[in-house]
Amino acid sequence: MNKSMLLIAPLMLLIGVGAGYWLFGDGASSTVLTEEKSQPLFYRNPMNPDVTSPTPAKDSMGMDYIPVYAEKDKKAFSQEILFYRSPMNPSVTSPVPAKDAMGMDYVPVYADSEVSKVAGTVTIDPVVVQNIGVRTVTAKQTAISRTIRAVGRVDFDEERMTRLHPKVEGWIEELRVDKTGQNVEKNEVLLSIYSPKLVSTQQEYLLALNNLSALEKSPFDEIRRGAEELARSSRERLMLLDVSEHQIRELEKTRKVKKGLHIHSPTAGTVIRIGSRQGQFVTPKTELYMMVDLNQVWVYADVYEYELPWVKLGDEVEMTLASVPGKTFRGSLSYIYPYAEAKTRTTKVRLVFDNREQLLRPDMFAQVSIKSNTVDNAVVIPAEAIIRSGSRTQVFLVRGPGKFEPRIVKLGFESNGQVAVLEGVNVGDEVVTSAQFLVDSESKLREATAKMMDALKGSNDSTKSMDVNQENDEMTDHSNMKMNEHTDMDMDMDMDMKDEAREVHVHD
Repeated sequence: MNKSMLLIAPLMLLIGVGAGYWLFGDGASSTVLTEEKSQPLFYRNPMNPDVTSPTPAKDSMGMDYIPVYAEKDKKAFSQEILFYRSPMNPSVTSPVPAKDAMGMDYVPVYADSEVSKVAGTVTIDPVVVQNIGVRTVTAKQTAISRTIRAVGRVDFDEERMTRLHPKVEGWIEELRVDKTGQNVEKNEVLLSIYSPKLVSTQQEYLLALNNLSALEKSPFDEIRRGAEELARSSRERLMLLDVSEHQIRELEKTRKVKKGLHIHSPTAGTVIRIGSRQGQFVTPKTELYMMVDLNQVWVYADVYEYELPWVKLGDEVEMTLASVPGKTFRGSLSYIYPYAEAKTRTTKVRLVFDNREQLLRPDMFAQVSIKSNTVDNAVVIPAEAIIRSGSRTQVFLVRGPGKFEPRIVKLGFESNGQVAVLEGVNVGDEVVTSAQFLVDSESKLREATAKMMDALKGSNDSTKSMDVNQENDEMTDHSNMKMNEHTDMDMDMDMDMKDEAREVHVHD
């Protein structure tokens, strides 16, 4: 007996210590967790958000119970109400007037749920946000410009084109530049031509020089000045016939007339057309060469009518070509043609590009991007964040962990996947750029629910007014019934009095 007691006593002591630790220890930890849990600020009526309660409560529609009367007694002055019946459940009765209750619990409202009162604000569990792939971007302030894309065609710069014609009639004796596409330098010899007019002009100049040599020491000034003037005019005539300076100096030095004279290139460029060949008779109407300077080229692009208001002179232009991959050419818009193309309903614009590297060849096609209306310090967000629904354009702003608020925005122009926001978003706001359509669906559901609640609230008010009118009608009917009963009683009393009087009269 004593041995068993000695064994049981330590075991009971261990059990007691364990139970005490479990009770007091768990109670303390549960108290801490309860204190850390967020407490509701108040409770809101689910059918009427304007009705709140500081403690948990249930919603009541306030529908009066229907009174049930006893069988009508013609002799009675009033009706007796037996009991009251619920309008929603006839099996539920009450001996006294009462109201029917729907029994919907009030919704708790926490501190973080009162940040935004915008209709359609959505709160989603962070785990769900991660699962549906919601991504966000911060709105930033930067420069943005509208980009107009078009197909361009490279062409010659018309201001750098040269057409060469002879000043005299003659025959081509030697053609030194005889290939199209050949580059020439300024004052380079192109061909040699025999012209009787050039020969006679040389002879006239030699005679003028000889005359000047003979009369330059004359004592008469008029004779000396006349000889000088004749020599000067003869030399100018050679120059006007495109005789080069070095040939004139050679003629003055050798005093010998040359049969063939050289025609030089008036500018540097590339020969794109040759209009004569060796031995051909040419006149001033004959185009000997057509040359162009390709160090600068023009590019023609067609702009649609709806994009034309955004284009202006001096806009920066970027161009890429399939033949030059990886390189971007930069130029400017130099001219907008004052007419439109009848077939394409587009307007042609002219772009200017530098071509010192000779990479741009006429009649090549290119992709052109015209950057117009550059706006500095614009609030910019990705274009994929915009949700366009009919006439409404909106984005979703992040208002907290898992909380998204719809915001109507006014947009500017779009460029390179970025869009300028004129109203609705500020710098630093975080906008949703992915899975926003799922968030939008939930937002529209919340907004529709709120509108339905407002409609129910309005219908409840009208129902209450109808109940008041019905109650007034019932009171009026009840009073009329009482008056009718009182009239019936009066008629019965009059009949009894008449019968009694008739009996007395008969008895007499």
